[in-house]
Amino acid sequence: MGTLQPAGGQEPGPAGAAARGFRLASPGTATVLGVLTLIMMAAALLLSGLARQLSVLGSGPIIPVVVIYAGVGVIVARRQPRNPIGWILIIFILVFLLSAAAGYYAVLYYRLGHHSLPLAWVAVLLLPLWAPAILLFPLVILLFPDGRVTARRWRWVLVAYALLCAVACAATFFPAITAVASHDVRLDASGDVISKGGSQSGGGLGAVVVLVGIAVIWLSFVGHQVLSWRRAEGERRQQLKWLATGAAVTLVVLAVSFAISSTSVAGEVLGLGLAALPVGIGVGILKYRLYEIDRIISRTLAYAIVTGLLIGVYAGLVLLATEVLGLHSTVAVAAATLAAAALFSPLRRRVQHVVDRRFNRARYDADQMVSEFAARLKDAVELDSVRDDLTGVVQQALEPAHLSVWISRGG
Repeated sequence: MGTLQPAGGQEPGPAGAAARGFRLASPGTATVLGVLTLIMMAAALLLSGLARQLSVLGSGPIIPVVVIYAGVGVIVARRQPRNPIGWILIIFILVFLLSAAAGYYAVLYYRLGHHSLPLAWVAVLLLPLWAPAILLFPLVILLFPDGRVTARRWRWVLVAYALLCAVACAATFFPAITAVASHDVRLDASGDVISKGGSQSGGGLGAVVVLVGIAVIWLSFVGHQVLSWRRAEGERRQQLKWLATGAAVTLVVLAVSFAISSTSVAGEVLGLGLAALPVGIGVGILKYRLYEIDRIISRTLAYAIVTGLLIGVYAGLVLLATEVLGLHSTVAVAAATLAAAALFSPLRRRVQHVVDRRFNRARYDADQMVSEFAARLKDAVELDSVRDDLTGVVQQALEPAHLSVWISRGG
């Protein structure tokens, strides 16, 4: 007698259910990768300390940046397993940490003389993994926010990008492979493999062509999102605003950190900038507090403008008092500080008003409606007209789905 088989030939029972339930891109896989990232970070920190390079990876902002990148990747991958952006974020930071840990391990063996460590040659081969990690990350910009590109032309762009990345990775891995194959591994002070010629491999014109091609494709990713923002509206437009805000903060903070690289706060500033991009990506994809981006942009611009103006006023008053009026420097600094403090609140209100009018128009219009209603309310005497005016203002300012007004009458 024949037996009934499920569709697809899969056997019933617990084994079949487990096979059906297992998917590589699943919330469980995201959790496992997140745990592996934390383990790899701990290993890299331990190895960096042993290699006497704790300041490279263990400096203040690096650990929070790693946690933010991995955390956003895990959350996105768990909630949207079919979206490749979460997986790219996790793999990017995991591979980068693996490269760092391998570099410290190789330094321990080849530069510090700990020859009892096993498989040091494997660490040398893993050291250049930072290159594919960096080349993988820009795909997040192209695929944001749903992880897909619909136009056929982008498939050809991705094919060209993959070929260029393969050439760049091959050139990056070549010194490590040749050094291991010839049993002549030498590392410089930063832990990079030195080629047989005594310096890092160059590549000449071919390397320049590959790097320029990669840079042009990266710019095309950005241009694609700019054009998408111009065509988008509603929710999609807010998502792209979050991406643009995170990218803008990252670029500005990177520029500032390079400008103040000689100071002790450069690392903290750099960490803040690197963390802004994944936060913007995560909020945009998950649509968490999506429509607060206009307020964030307006507040950021307002405080940046106020800070710049107050710094200018402060410096100008100090120079005026010391150079022109001849006052003592301590008195000049105190007077300038008091003047800047007194100007902060009125200047902030005025600048915020101007910025809201340009970048947060909905809030500006709502504030204007409320102000006009308050002015009309002073002269209102009829209760029915006040009620009608109130409901009209609330309807225009807040656009509620339903509005009711209860009035308590005396007696």
